[in-house]
Amino acid sequence: MRPSVGVVLVAVFVAVGAAFVLLSGDTTPPPLGVGQQAAPFELATLEGGAPVRLSDLRGRVVLLNFWATWCKPCEDEMPSMEGLHRRLAGEPFTLLAVSVDDDAEQVKAFRDRLGLTMPILLDPQKKTAGAYQAFRFPETVLIDAKGEIAGRFIGPRDWDSPTYRETIEALVRGTRGG
Repeated sequence: MRPSVGVVLVAVFVAVGAAFVLLSGDTTPPPLGVGQQAAPFELATLEGGAPVRLSDLRGRVVLLNFWATWCKPCEDEMPSMEGLHRRLAGEPFTLLAVSVDDDAEQVKAFRDRLGLTMPILLDPQKKTAGAYQAFRFPETVLIDAKGEIAGRFIGPRDWDSPTYRETIEALVRGTRGG
């Protein structure tokens, strides 16, 4: 008894599919984690000044927050980020709020409505967000003075709370050697 051509073709397709799955492997990069070097970036500021580069911030602790105007949890955490920004003014610390919005005018209106003074950068093509594997906004990466990831946070936080302030202030103290 000979198998029909259809049965043979189905068997061949199943075998080829199984081989493809087994040999292709997962090409998704591993999640960025603590101790890894932070991805370099250069982003425009909301006000159109000189672009901000991570390499120019070496020696400073950086809190890099990815957000959008349409994201309610992002809006909810903005006052605490602004508080942290103001509290650590003058320290070797930079808080960068990276908007992934397409419309800079919407971002300006958002900033003005909330009275934000922290630096706001623009990433409308989401290239930097992609480099940091940030797509669940808000998403925040804490970068130490050596340019290594010291923490990664998905979802809103109370950045001005003692828990986060103490963590960030310890990193800042480390930049001063004490």
